[in-house]
Amino acid sequence: MAGSTQPLRDRVALVTGASSGIGAQIARELGAAGARVALVGRDAQRLGTVAAELRAAGAEAEPIAADLTTGTGPGEVVDRTLSHFGGIDVLVHAAGIFLPTPFADTTDEQLDDQWATNVRAPFRLTRAAAGHLGDGSSVIFVSSICGHVGFPNSSAYCATKGAVELLVKSLTAEFAPRGVRVNAVAPGNVRTSINAHLLEDSDYERRMLEATPAGRVGEVGDIAPAVAFLASPAASYIHGSSLLIDGGWVAS
Repeated sequence: MAGSTQPLRDRVALVTGASSGIGAQIARELGAAGARVALVGRDAQRLGTVAAELRAAGAEAEPIAADLTTGTGPGEVVDRTLSHFGGIDVLVHAAGIFLPTPFADTTDEQLDDQWATNVRAPFRLTRAAAGHLGDGSSVIFVSSICGHVGFPNSSAYCATKGAVELLVKSLTAEFAPRGVRVNAVAPGNVRTSINAHLLEDSDYERRMLEATPAGRVGEVGDIAPAVAFLASPAASYIHGSSLLIDGGWVAS
């Protein structure tokens, strides 16, 4: 297939957090759109499973097991992607952690861990890849409704996602003149391993549904198509935006 059916044909996409959840679904979506996908995560076995799925569907995929919070992790991931694919056209930051805790009980370690994964790692990976992103390239962050509105018992997480939202705008001001687009998607409540334990609580799920005008919890399939769109030429005039995919949560 070619043309509009595969708008990312032969483009190289590097996706973090690709071993499960939103990141894995984004990798599948980009692969279906024709991209050659570097899948990055810490769990080599799960990455291999996702890579096998992409290959079975006809996409080229390469798993890269790495810890992006280490000093050498971002540079190694970029080097391995370039070595295998020869370039980087799309960079998707889907890796993240969420440690909901009342503010008074939030430890320095919890704050630092969320900052290291949600902000510092994508900052450093973007910096490592920046020199290889040419005109028409796209950088996409997976933010959150927590970057748009405040939540109780999530102060550290909200701080990281607020930082991501401003990082998108700052990088846009710097990258747009050379044709590199930077945007974000901001999911609402989505069923993933990161919040599965919370949604097992029927009272918690009921409160989430009551606060969501669409009346349902999101699925990873609600998020990935928007990322593929932002990565595609169809989004060529979209710079510095954060697309809320939240069932109307922030609007209500």
